[in-house]
Amino acid sequence: MNRTLRYGGRTLALTATALGVIATAVPAAAEEQPTAEQIMADCASGEGKCSFNSPELGQAYLGEPRQVSELLYNCTESPAAQSMSWADTVGSSHSVGGSVTVGGGIEGIITASVTATYNYTWQSSHTETSSFTVNVKPGEVGWISRAQVMRRISGTWQTHYDDPKWGHYYWFVPDVVTGPAPNGTDGKHSAVVVKSRKMTAEEKELCSTGNTQDRVFTRS
Repeated sequence: MNRTLRYGGRTLALTATALGVIATAVPAAAEEQPTAEQIMADCASGEGKCSFNSPELGQAYLGEPRQVSELLYNCTESPAAQSMSWADTVGSSHSVGGSVTVGGGIEGIITASVTATYNYTWQSSHTETSSFTVNVKPGEVGWISRAQVMRRISGTWQTHYDDPKWGHYYWFVPDVVTGPAPNGTDGKHSAVVVKSRKMTAEEKELCSTGNTQDRVFTRS
């Protein structure tokens, strides 16, 4: 009977310890508690055995347009057209750690979790290149702009250490990952647009001097 009681007591003690080590990894004032960035650094390095739990896919949306080509200045008195090449690479970021590095440990964990849960191919980076004809009126500047389809994925990082770190075996970090989505996701499509504007006074001055006078020229 005594042996049974001692065994039972040890079992209860272990259970209490297991419950005690589960804590939320929200940065706190206590010195022994880590920041979310420290937990994520351990996930990236592999020091902590991490998983991205309960991922939830948000609705796709069109990201902010940005310039993806050189600028085309029309210094002539006639409309001008020129074929311009463009390239655009859109990466991923997450709310607690900045950008998601391609080929890094965090990227692989997110990919495995989202694929297993939704059979959705998450990509941390997407690159497109093409060419477009840019039409620019006299005295104007033209360029190519592109907006990428994006998607947010919310979830919680769970980190397990072989030995207690900051007093616990497990830490949890809520996170939101934002990255490019395949064209057509939720009916959203990436957009490539030719834009133009009037030249500034400084740009007009540049047109009237040097080798650029009465010519169409490009500049980064």
